[in-house]
Amino acid sequence: MQPAIKISEPAALPVAVAVAAAPARRKVLLVDDDPAIRQILRRLLAEENYEVLTAADGAEALVLADANPLDLVLLDLNMPVKNGWDTFDHLSAKHPLLPIILITARPNQFFPAWASGVGALMEKPLDFAKLFYTIQNLLAEPAEMRLGRYGGRPAVFRSAPPGNDGPGKPPFD
Repeated sequence: MQPAIKISEPAALPVAVAVAAAPARRKVLLVDDDPAIRQILRRLLAEENYEVLTAADGAEALVLADANPLDLVLLDLNMPVKNGWDTFDHLSAKHPLLPIILITARPNQFFPAWASGVGALMEKPLDFAKLFYTIQNLLAEPAEMRLGRYGGRPAVFRSAPPGNDGPGKPPFD
């Protein structure tokens, strides 16, 4: 007589399903008094998966910055109510780790921007490829580098004057 062989089903193993959370969208505050600039930049930033808040002047920007955690600020210099430099001073004093890119059509802003500790200066008309390259680099920058820039220590400063790039030339060469 053959012994009965009992074949049992393998025990069901718990299956862990890892659901990868979508990376959080980075929140950008766009400050410019020109509605056309705000509209085009808002659309382009949204297409790059950034969440965009907009302000038409520095006073509005400061209210939004106090009410929302931000990852980066794009700040025009020439605005009514509160200009870009005053807004920059308030933002950088209150949020020293917040990367700020100054955007301007004003000439001769390189040295004041460099001396201020700002992350980058972009001149109008904007080169969007350079702008997005700059945004990505500033968001990846270590906090120590940002603080060092404000403290006058050597740090990377990005400046993009318009119209000086040729075909195939990388941004900030």
